[in-house]
Amino acid sequence: MNLILKLALFFIGALFAVPAFAQQNKPVPGKSIPVKKINPIEKDTTLSSDTTIVNAKGVRQIDISDLLEHALHIKPGKKADTVGLKPLFSVAPAVGYTLVSKLAVVLAGNVAFRTDAKARISTIVANMSFTQRKQFTFPILSDIWTKGNKYNFIGDYRFYRYPQSTYGLGSSSNITHEDPMDYSYTRFYETILRHIGGNLYAGAGYIIDDHWNITDKNTFNDYAAYGKTSNTVATGFTLNALLDSRDNAINPHRGGYASVQYRDNYKFLGSTSSWQSLIVDLRRYINLPEGSDNVLAVWSYDWLILGGKPGYLDLPSTQWDAFSATGRGYIQGRFRGAQMVYAEAEYRYKILNNGLLGGVFFLNAESFSAAPGTRLQGIQPGYGPGLRIKLNTISKTNICVDYGFGRQGSRGLFIDVGEIF
Repeated sequence: MNLILKLALFFIGALFAVPAFAQQNKPVPGKSIPVKKINPIEKDTTLSSDTTIVNAKGVRQIDISDLLEHALHIKPGKKADTVGLKPLFSVAPAVGYTLVSKLAVVLAGNVAFRTDAKARISTIVANMSFTQRKQFTFPILSDIWTKGNKYNFIGDYRFYRYPQSTYGLGSSSNITHEDPMDYSYTRFYETILRHIGGNLYAGAGYIIDDHWNITDKNTFNDYAAYGKTSNTVATGFTLNALLDSRDNAINPHRGGYASVQYRDNYKFLGSTSSWQSLIVDLRRYINLPEGSDNVLAVWSYDWLILGGKPGYLDLPSTQWDAFSATGRGYIQGRFRGAQMVYAEAEYRYKILNNGLLGGVFFLNAESFSAAPGTRLQGIQPGYGPGLRIKLNTISKTNICVDYGFGRQGSRGLFIDVGEIF
């Protein structure tokens, strides 16, 4: 049962199935799978078709597929990592929601494969969405590992038709100064990383951001003062370094992550202007208390314009990081400026011993400058609780449902698949 189908059926199955799992230490009716005790926070665990995952206390861990199989009387499937050399495809519709899009109808698909038996799983993910706010998005993300994991090719290609408001520059901007904008956007990012040793990778990339048909409705605002234009292009090269010691990239329980990207855009390649930026992404994951399934996760994300003057829509902005993760509590694009300093802490804890339900509480803070050459302004906090629903016990993937609060009455629901960071 693929990921999207699980999402579509979850709410139906949960209505009938949750009571059946109220006693977490009892076996699921109809399942008689031999138990191989595996600590779910072990690194690079290989799973066989007769594997049942248990936690450190010996309690069996379950996910949405277990609920659905029991509630809908489906014969239990094998819990196995079946991705091999032959590509595995899946395509299905889904429904999503964000503050900036409202309701969205999505057609999503993915392909997973390995380049050899020992290589990490390579993935290509694509989705096409139409939203309540008349937005159209079509991103394609690729993460390809070569034989022996010597090289990692990372791609990010997008086409957006994207009405979205801006609220001015700097973190002291007022939410009442909304300026409705509309534009189209294409992105082409390709990065090649080479294994250096241990957990260290380094490489370079080529990058293009193209915004066109840019319009807005207000005349006197920060966008006008910065410099209105109907089209901007940013293209250049990146230098990249990555140090990744996480035990699981999808849902880490321990370890760290450090990524640095230096970007240089050139007019001779077609950029509207020459400018340089630096992104430093640091994360740390700590078992708290030690040996439990609970995690304290901390994150620092700094996005800085080092020189030149980017187009307005190329400036650092809330939730315009690669995974649209910063600033829960605020709408995408709420804050924008030449310098962005961001920090977040999240405590992730288990609600049910069987791992089906968990919870989080998060607290973040961000500060932006206005135009290039100006200082950072006030710190804007965001905070809130969240629910985690186990989508897959093998990959440890969760459905994330968070409710965030910010200043000036900002608040909203955030739904995603996979941990926020």
